[in-house]
Amino acid sequence: MGEGQDALLITHLPDLRYLSGFTGSSGVLVLHRGKGTLYTDGRYTEQAKAEAIGTNVVIISKGVLSAACEATAAASVTRCGFDAANTTVAALDAMRKAVPGKLRRSFFAPSGPVSAALREVKDDGEIEIMRRAALVGCGLFDRMLEYIRSGLTETQVAAELEHAARLAGAEAMSFETIVASGERSSLPHGRASAAKLPKRGFLTLDFGVVVEGYCSDMTRTVHLGKATPEEFDVYHAVLEAQQAAVAAIAPGVKVGDVDEAARSVLRNAKLDQYFTHSTGHGVGLEIHESPRIAAEQKQELKRGMVITVEPGVYIPGKFGVRIEDMVLVTAAGGEVLTPSVKAWTQL
Repeated sequence: MGEGQDALLITHLPDLRYLSGFTGSSGVLVLHRGKGTLYTDGRYTEQAKAEAIGTNVVIISKGVLSAACEATAAASVTRCGFDAANTTVAALDAMRKAVPGKLRRSFFAPSGPVSAALREVKDDGEIEIMRRAALVGCGLFDRMLEYIRSGLTETQVAAELEHAARLAGAEAMSFETIVASGERSSLPHGRASAAKLPKRGFLTLDFGVVVEGYCSDMTRTVHLGKATPEEFDVYHAVLEAQQAAVAAIAPGVKVGDVDEAARSVLRNAKLDQYFTHSTGHGVGLEIHESPRIAAEQKQELKRGMVITVEPGVYIPGKFGVRIEDMVLVTAAGGEVLTPSVKAWTQL
């Protein structure tokens, strides 16, 4: 909690899940005097009591957020913190309207991200779940190598991958699957389209699955047909950059130095102008979490963090290449959680 705050209102569902265990889609958690109270609606009566162990559960017929704020104001709370980064203007207005008029100007105070720092470092249980999610992704990529062929549409590839993910035990996809082929591979976030896979050209697959609430994330780029020398050289420059960044990972290393390890390889290859995004990000209950692996960032890596390493080169009108792994920060360095093949693959 921030200074002068004696209660904390948590509405961001990943934080709520992390702190209470509740996985429903509607809920508010209030922390006050060392205790937690979960407010949710009647759809989750049984689920909330089973999941939110050690938390007081209050079932509300309607207006969960307003009811939680009203109850907090009536509990001798003088100042309540809230997560400004995940609270909309409309939600804050509803929160203020739920408390007595004399409190509306001073009762709610913005707080920093509620559990971001806690969630950065994964415990053994979280790491085990994320290993499983990562390995599901690796199995899917191996399956797709047998399925991919020219003439299929990108949407057909995405549909096959996502169907296989469900059969493999995924609860959901971590994000909308990226399938970008041929010239479209130069789009860093090229959503699957009706475009057909070419007889000759790159195909980038960026996808992840959710297992027990935790996300995986990986990218592989393969080539269909005979490659040009330029395509071959660019691919291997990206692979070298990716491997250099992974090798730089260790506790105490600044995240900006990991980014530079990748970027310097592409700079030496005169390709850095085509690397248009950061090198990676944290991953966990959300697909994008702290830390951000980007240029000049000073935050230091800690043992137990799980981050992505995903340099890429995107040449407009020609092609693009990205290679991404999930990496666990260990005492010995970086452990790749997505060990499926990254060497040049030509189909």
